[in-house]
Amino acid sequence: MIATFTPDRAAAAVPGTTRIADDRAMLRAAAELTRELTAPRPALYWADLLASAAIGYGALALAVTSSTPGLTIAAAVVAVLALYRAMSFIHEVSHVKHGSLPGFRLGWNAMIGVPMLIPSFMYEGVHNLHHARTRYGTADDPEYLPLALMKPWTLPLFVVVSALAPLALLVRFGVLAPLSAMMPELRRVVTERYSALAINPGFRRRSPEGAARAQWRWLETLASLWAITLIMLVASGIVSWRSFGIAMGIASAVGVLNQVRTLVAHLWENDGEAMSVTAQYLDSVNVPPPTLLPMLWAPVGLRYHALHHLLPGLPYHALGEAHRRLTAALDMDSPFHRASHAGLPMLVGRIARSTMGARG
Repeated sequence: MIATFTPDRAAAAVPGTTRIADDRAMLRAAAELTRELTAPRPALYWADLLASAAIGYGALALAVTSSTPGLTIAAAVVAVLALYRAMSFIHEVSHVKHGSLPGFRLGWNAMIGVPMLIPSFMYEGVHNLHHARTRYGTADDPEYLPLALMKPWTLPLFVVVSALAPLALLVRFGVLAPLSAMMPELRRVVTERYSALAINPGFRRRSPEGAARAQWRWLETLASLWAITLIMLVASGIVSWRSFGIAMGIASAVGVLNQVRTLVAHLWENDGEAMSVTAQYLDSVNVPPPTLLPMLWAPVGLRYHALHHLLPGLPYHALGEAHRRLTAALDMDSPFHRASHAGLPMLVGRIARSTMGARG
C-alpha cells in the first residue's frame, strides 16, 4: 500500500492568484515515488519514433500520389497525426540525457528535424528556459504569453498564425539562412528572432557557443540545403504544385494541431511575476485517462504537461505511471489533483471566458 501524503500546513497559499507557496508534501511525494522511473527505455523511444515516422511519411506519399479525393483526405489525416507524434519527440530530445539514448538526437534530426525544417537546435537551449524557476511565466520565458489575460481576438490569431509556420520555415532556411551567411547584420537578426520555436514575440535568442554552436551550424546547413532543393524542385516542375500544396497543407495542419495543444498546455494566468514550482504546476495542465483523445492531440507524454513541469526529468513513457502513483498517494486536499482537467473543449472554453472577462 502506498502511504498517503497529507498537505503541509507550512505551504499554504499566500494571497494572490500567482503568489502560491510550494506545497512541500506534493514535492516530496513527487520525488520519492518516482525515483526508479527516471531511466528512458531506448527500445521504446526508437520503436515509437520509427513507427510514427514510417506511418507519417507513408501516408504523406499516399496523399500526394492518390487521385481519389476520399483516399487523399484520409491519408492526409493519418499523416498529420503520425508526423505530429514524430515531431513531438523534439520535446524529449530537449530534456533527455543523450548518453542514455545514444544516437537518438541524430536519428530524430535525420528523420524529422531536417526534413520537416525543425532541427533540434530550434528547441534545445530554448525550452530549458521555460523550465527555469525564475523565468517561467515572465517576460523572459520564450514559451509563455498571458493569453488568459489578453483580448479575445488573440486566441484565434494565436492558432491561425501557426498555419503559416511551414512557409515561414521554408523562407527561414531556404532564403534567410544562405543570405545571412554573407550579411552579418541579417545573421544577427536570424539568430535572435528566427531560430527558436517560441511564442513570446519579445524573446531574443543568444548566439550559441562551443559544441552547441558546431551542432547548430551543421544542422542549419543541412536544413538549408534541403529547403533550397525543395524550392528548386517545385520551381522546375519536378515536384508539382499540387503535390507541394498537399504536403504544405499537411505540415500546416500539424502546426495548427500543435498550436491548439500549446493553447491548452497552460492556463496562461500569470501576470509576469516569478512563480513557485507549485504555482507553475497549477498554471499547467494534465488531461489524464479515462479521456482518450489526448493520445492524439497531446502525444508523447504531453497530456501530462503539469506533471512534466513538476518532474521535467521523467521520460515520456513514465509519466502515466507517475501520475497514477501520485494520484493514489496524495491526499485529496493536495494541489496535485487541481491540475487535472477533463479535455480540450473545456480548456479552450475556460481560456476564452477568461479573455472575455478580463479584457472583453
